[in-house]
Amino acid sequence: MRIGITTYGRDPQGRLTLPAEYVTCVRAAGGRVVLLPPGEPDPAGWLDDLDGIVLAGGGDLAPETWGGTGAAENYGVDLERDRTELALAATVLDRHLPSLWICRGLQVLNVVLGGTLIEHLPDRVGEEVLHRLPPREPVSHPVELEPDSRLARSLGCTRCDTISWHHQAVDQPGSQLVVVASAPDGTIEALELPSHPELVAVQWHPELSAAEDPLQQGLFNDLVARAQP
Repeated sequence: MRIGITTYGRDPQGRLTLPAEYVTCVRAAGGRVVLLPPGEPDPAGWLDDLDGIVLAGGGDLAPETWGGTGAAENYGVDLERDRTELALAATVLDRHLPSLWICRGLQVLNVVLGGTLIEHLPDRVGEEVLHRLPPREPVSHPVELEPDSRLARSLGCTRCDTISWHHQAVDQPGSQLVVVASAPDGTIEALELPSHPELVAVQWHPELSAAEDPLQQGLFNDLVARAQP
């Protein structure tokens, strides 16, 4: 199965990069990886040759893409990547392509369906539950899943430990999106779209713990299984 993974934008040296864990997880699930860099003039055309897709994490969406005001803590903003992924996301939804949306990817999904974001989580929920360590490092925290969600059935549990690495999150969910997991502080951790059963969207980073945690690797296994013809 050919699984596309969106990459980060250009770094200061002009390099397009992606953490290797994404590739490792898709390969471990039996998928063949195709990298999808920003700037593609016709991102919808990618999907003609893909069986599934991962929208990866990364920097913040530009506030102007969803009506935000901008926060001092914003980082990694890349309008080229935003434009590419928002256009790509709309087509993924239209075609019902099997998809896994991770961290920034979940936020792209929410924005393309008209939702909004919390610009800096500590300002809204405090820091009793950390969603990243300073200055920008991953951290573990538990997540509670809705028992009747597709995600809970896929993972085989209603509570799991996750690796988190974000300072923004969903505020108002987009049209028809259903919240199916939350952190102890109420932060939205996963979304589903009932009209698109091939979609899984999580705010945490399953690729960071998948090597030691079969539950998290299971999200990639599930994607590749859903991509089978």
